[in-house]
Amino acid sequence: MNILTYARLAWQRHANLRRLAALAGIGATLAMTIPNAQAVPSYARQTGSECAACHVGGYGPQLTPYGIRFKINGYTDSDGKDGKIPLSAMMVVNATRTAKDAPEADKVEHFNGNNNVAMQEASVFVAGKLADNIGSFVQVTYSGVDRTYALDQADVRYARSLKLGDKEMTVGVSLNTNPTLTDPFNTLGQWRFPYTQSDFNPGFGPAAPKVESLGGGVMGVNAYAFYDDSLYAELGLYNNLSKKALNVFNTEDQGKFKGLGTYGRIAYFKDRKRDNFSFGLFGFSADIQDRADPGPADKYRDLGLDASYQYLGNRQHIFTANASYVREWQRLNATLAGADDVHNSIDQFRAAGSYHFDQTWGGTVGLFDLRGKSNSSLYSSVDDTTGLVTNGSINGRPNTRGYILQADWTPWGKEGSWGNGWANVRVGIQYTGYNRFMGGSTYLDNDGNERRARDNNTTMLFLWTSI
Repeated sequence: MNILTYARLAWQRHANLRRLAALAGIGATLAMTIPNAQAVPSYARQTGSECAACHVGGYGPQLTPYGIRFKINGYTDSDGKDGKIPLSAMMVVNATRTAKDAPEADKVEHFNGNNNVAMQEASVFVAGKLADNIGSFVQVTYSGVDRTYALDQADVRYARSLKLGDKEMTVGVSLNTNPTLTDPFNTLGQWRFPYTQSDFNPGFGPAAPKVESLGGGVMGVNAYAFYDDSLYAELGLYNNLSKKALNVFNTEDQGKFKGLGTYGRIAYFKDRKRDNFSFGLFGFSADIQDRADPGPADKYRDLGLDASYQYLGNRQHIFTANASYVREWQRLNATLAGADDVHNSIDQFRAAGSYHFDQTWGGTVGLFDLRGKSNSSLYSSVDDTTGLVTNGSINGRPNTRGYILQADWTPWGKEGSWGNGWANVRVGIQYTGYNRFMGGSTYLDNDGNERRARDNNTTMLFLWTSI
């Protein structure tokens, strides 16, 4: 059998391969056929700069110092030319394989238990300068997996520069739908690596700090200041959206806030041109009730540390490193009502390091480690008669630990590339490996069968386009 015959038979047999090729073709066509008047990314068109001016590796969301200042300035910096339209679009297509088929109870509707190809998301952005001191980053997304539309995230800002003595200070106000969305260094929950991940990947465990899991279901007003290009401070107040707003935006119900949630962030940033670094503190506090039965409230208190480093050099060889740690104290008066101990805690550590060559080829290694207090009421289902765990964590802990490896290619992100400033593409492969999941090296899945942590190891191929 010659190679052409073999390839033709393989193509006929592998429906997923055909679907991936079709979706990739749609993505590539979309990236190349939108007229220049609807250019993407819209920020690049607005500033007249290449994508690599703001983003490490010629693609988001890792920010360079220029990108950090652009965000702090309210997305309003421009090249002074008129006729810029603050609209963009994005699509992510991927093919996913896990080491073992998903349990029957965990299969995603309309998809197989393994080897799935999907148009994971398609988004439209209102992103850019709206007035002299007002800019936006608003994303509406259609999920090709869940087959629903939703307001993904929104950040509308007013910012201006002031003189404080002989130093300059930028001050601003943000109306937004997620605490970590506003982070100017793009190193906290909303923006950290992995920047895209398959919806068929089981994720980072059964728990997460509340500061990183509120996206879409809340609204906050944040005031911030950036002094002398070095000191950053931010304070935000958050409340839940109404049921009517949740229905309109099709976002997740986060419960009813008792009072207001508070978010704070302080950081020090130093740009030394060839390299830069930052380190800071962040925290969140909220009391959240069951909306249907607003009685006792669950209390969440988060405190975190983060640090980042970038070596930019002459932009041919770029190295980055980011790390964060969050401790959350919980008093679950509503969730664990009637239990002997309503106190719980979780600790989350995340780190990533990357290398990019010539703003085109990239490689990233990430680590994740979630640990928590043993609490079978939260992380296990137990048979009342036998006292045996029927699904979830065998030891009652949420502990999940693993690593992520990614290699990617971004052909049009740097100055002089074809389509730069109005079209871009990233193609990559990502592997997620698990050492622990749901408490240990094994757990019980939702079918009640024992499953190894490494059975969730996931390989994903992806095509990520923006226009």
